[in-house]
Amino acid sequence: MIQLENITKVYHTRHGPHTVLDGVNLQVGKGVKVGIMGRNGAGKSTLIRLISGAELPTSGRVRRGISVSWPLAFSGAFQGSLTGLDNLRFVCRTYGVNYTDVVPFVEEFSELGSFLREPVRHYSGGMRARLAFALSMAIEFDCFLIDEIIVAGDSRFHEKCRIELFEKRKDRALILVSHDVNTIKAHCESASVLHDGKLHSFEHVDDAYAYYQASLH
Repeated sequence: MIQLENITKVYHTRHGPHTVLDGVNLQVGKGVKVGIMGRNGAGKSTLIRLISGAELPTSGRVRRGISVSWPLAFSGAFQGSLTGLDNLRFVCRTYGVNYTDVVPFVEEFSELGSFLREPVRHYSGGMRARLAFALSMAIEFDCFLIDEIIVAGDSRFHEKCRIELFEKRKDRALILVSHDVNTIKAHCESASVLHDGKLHSFEHVDDAYAYYQASLH
C-alpha cells in the first residue's frame, strides 16, 4: 500500500513561502486505480513527484509498501550527454535490474533503432517519451504513476502503449492525473480533486468531476 500521511509541500519564492499541498492524506492499495483532478497549478504534478520519491515533502510522510514507478513518459531525468542505452543502464542499476534483460524489450518497444545508441540530447521530445515509456514498461512496478500526458507519437504507438499498460498490467495499482474525466472513467475506480492545497476524495468519479467543475468557478 501507498500511504500519504499529512503531506505538506511549501516552496520558497521571491514573494515568500507558497504552500502547494496542505495536509494531504491518501491511501492506495495493490490493484487500486485512482484518478486525480485539479486546475492548472493545483499541485497535481508535485503530488505525483512526491509519491514517486523524486521530491521530498516539507512535512508529513510517504510510505511505500509496494514498488512505485516514476511518472510515466517523464524524461527530464535523462542525462543528455549519455546515449539512450547508457541512460537505460543507469536506471536499471538504480532499480537493481539486470540491464541485459531489459534491452531487447526497450529496443523493440521504443522503435528508436540506431538512435538508442546516440546521445539523448539529439532526441526529439517524442523520442525521449518513447524511451521513457518503454523503460517504464520494461521494469515491473506494483503501482504506475501517470501525469497527464502518457506518450507522444502517432495513433498506432498510442494504441501499443494502451495495450501494454492498461491491458497487460490491469492488475496493477494506478494513480492517474488528468483533466479528462473520460480518461479517468475509463481507467479508474474512484477519483480525488486537489483544490486549495487539499485533496478531496470521492468514491465515484462523477461526484469528483462535479466537485472539480464547481472548483473552477
